[in-house]
Amino acid sequence: AMKLSASQFFVNRPLYSEDAFKTDNEKVQRQHKTLLDHVKAYFSCSKKRAKNAALSLLPIIGWVRMYRVKEWLLSDLVSGLSTGLVAVLQGLAFALLAYVPPGYGLYSAFFPVLTYFFLGTSRHISVAIGPFPVLSMMVQSVVTRLVPDIGSPANITAFEGLSQDEQRVIVASSVSFLVGIFQLALGVLQVGFIVIYMSDTLISGFTTAAAVHILVSQLKFILGLQVPGKSGAFALVYTLKDIFSVIEKTNIADLVTAIIIMVAVFAVKEVNDRFKEKLPVPIPIEVIMTVLACGLSYAFDFKTLYNVDIVGNITKGYESPLAPNFEVIQHSVMDAFSMAIVGFAVAFSVAKVYSVKHDYIIDGNQELIAFGVSNIFTSSFRGFASSTALSRSAVQESTGGKTQLAGLLSALVVMIVTVAIGFLLEPLQKSVLGALVVVNLKGMLMQVTEIPYLWKKDRPDCVVWVVTFLAAVFLGLDLGLAVGLGIELLTVIFRTQFPRCTVLANIKGTDIYRDRKDYMSIYEPEGIKIFRIPSPIFFANVDFFREKLNSAVGFNPLRVLRKRNKALRKIKKLLSKGELQITSKGLLYTGSGPIEESEDESNMEELDKPNDFEGLPVQINWNADLPANIVVPKVDVHSLILDFGAVSFLDISGLKGVKTTLKEFIRVDIDVYIVACDSNILDKLHECQFFDHEIKTSIFFLTIHDAMLHILEKHPNTGYEIKPGMINSLNTYEKNRENGLRNRENIVSNPETKL
Repeated sequence: AMKLSASQFFVNRPLYSEDAFKTDNEKVQRQHKTLLDHVKAYFSCSKKRAKNAALSLLPIIGWVRMYRVKEWLLSDLVSGLSTGLVAVLQGLAFALLAYVPPGYGLYSAFFPVLTYFFLGTSRHISVAIGPFPVLSMMVQSVVTRLVPDIGSPANITAFEGLSQDEQRVIVASSVSFLVGIFQLALGVLQVGFIVIYMSDTLISGFTTAAAVHILVSQLKFILGLQVPGKSGAFALVYTLKDIFSVIEKTNIADLVTAIIIMVAVFAVKEVNDRFKEKLPVPIPIEVIMTVLACGLSYAFDFKTLYNVDIVGNITKGYESPLAPNFEVIQHSVMDAFSMAIVGFAVAFSVAKVYSVKHDYIIDGNQELIAFGVSNIFTSSFRGFASSTALSRSAVQESTGGKTQLAGLLSALVVMIVTVAIGFLLEPLQKSVLGALVVVNLKGMLMQVTEIPYLWKKDRPDCVVWVVTFLAAVFLGLDLGLAVGLGIELLTVIFRTQFPRCTVLANIKGTDIYRDRKDYMSIYEPEGIKIFRIPSPIFFANVDFFREKLNSAVGFNPLRVLRKRNKALRKIKKLLSKGELQITSKGLLYTGSGPIEESEDESNMEELDKPNDFEGLPVQINWNADLPANIVVPKVDVHSLILDFGAVSFLDISGLKGVKTTLKEFIRVDIDVYIVACDSNILDKLHECQFFDHEIKTSIFFLTIHDAMLHILEKHPNTGYEIKPGMINSLNTYEKNRENGLRNRENIVSNPETKL
């Protein structure tokens, strides 16, 4: 008995082609469901399905039943209060981004949390649902386009007799309503997978560009300048131009206040990050600085003393619901769709990170429904589009929040501020809010450091990042997103259209095959080529596949076939004229004068057909010197193995291209084998009549090693040479191959045929 160590294995099995494997191993006959079966199953109803549907649509039913009061309640209370205070400040600050009065930011920090409490599946973004700087910036682009600072607003009936702020609230809430409709529709249609088309690289480049837009938009508040808002392409450039044209009017009090706030908040945040394991609760520096700034502004009357711009009147309580304006909706369909995708993609990516970290499941389609309902509900009460603010999510996790209950408590804090103590924030300088927004951009702006890493590790991804960033910065966030998606899809197309094809060789003493350029100890039998294509074969890359294959074997089989057929024509013509004689050494040219080089153009298609040896009294060795100075390219390959292990699908164009390529090689007497082909592709080949009298199912083998052993059995001399006077007719070729397959169990263990 052979003893093997744990690091070795020994396999003794027959040499398998696909046909032989099917003969020895019967497949289970499975009945595949039709489209009608899936439709019936989708609309069928049972007690179990109804229960699952209820739990899916109302996740609160699931997590409330398993709530651990003693273990989780205190953590949720602390987390809810902490993040609620942050949510109040960010609601006010991000309202400035959306170009609506600050008080409406509190609505956007309150209503979404209520609906997400019942419908959301993530425990860690439940308190973070609310104003998000990127979405607020995208809302601003619609607001400034329809209600500009300078000039008349869009011709919308509902705007008549309303102030500019009231018009902007209508625009912000209407476009947010449409955002919710889009998200709800996508969730109901179960297309949450749409976010997979936005890679992490694209989101990183896009959010970094959004951070640049946000930074520029807050400069006017930090500097205390009156600068009109811009929208559209190159809005950022025009805004900077306007800022620098009035830079001499900077309000020093606002600038100094903003600098102090940014330095203090930044420094304490760094302390929180560095000592987060030792601090029981992060220092609420934003709240502390806001209270100090608000108290000083009220005590010394900064509004009168330094002419600073303050938050001003905050509406006490909640206003009555507001129906969306359909004229605004007509002007903002594409903007709303972009916001729906961006808002969900960012929120889902954050939720996914926390779900993996804390080991629970989130449902992408249910998240879409939750966000859609939240935005519809919020917009009905004059709020604007919401998503997940990364900073609030981090606050909840760091303060120990366990469930969506923390979100409900944070909403309670926002409600108390809105209905009772909002007036205390009225003296707050807008420059303080601007400074808080800017200092929270650090994480997004620092994403620019990914560029060197991407350039070294994955240049196509680096191109996606840079192009998305530049397009979003200069063309606007909506067009920038479209450009980024376009570039991302192009990179996918290029990766699949121009894959890195390789020629493989055997690693000596194993059944492993790798790129022959990468290893020193390889075995590559003469006359055998192993070609691997690591991508699907479809209409866009089938010609590339054929070119790379021809390059790998060192010749174009179609060109060789045409040359051989031309040579056959000449030989037959010379034999009919008696200018060729048959001798013991082969054919001898006895004619005189130059041979005419004429070509019958009407029969060019004949050149692509198999060699016709009918009527020839002799055999032809194509690799030997031919008579009458007839030259045919010599072929030193007798077997070609195509590794289809990474070919995930073939479309009709790819199938036709592969079939044509195989026939071209077969017609120049090269045995072609396909290995590791997926069973679904094999089924498709059968369905599409891929096989005929030239291409047989016997060319398919389970592994490269099976095919290689079969070839070495068929050609035992590794230094393969075509014997003089031998013709490989197609009939003989097929007969030999079929005989070889029938005798696969009688392989002799000859050292010459072992790898």
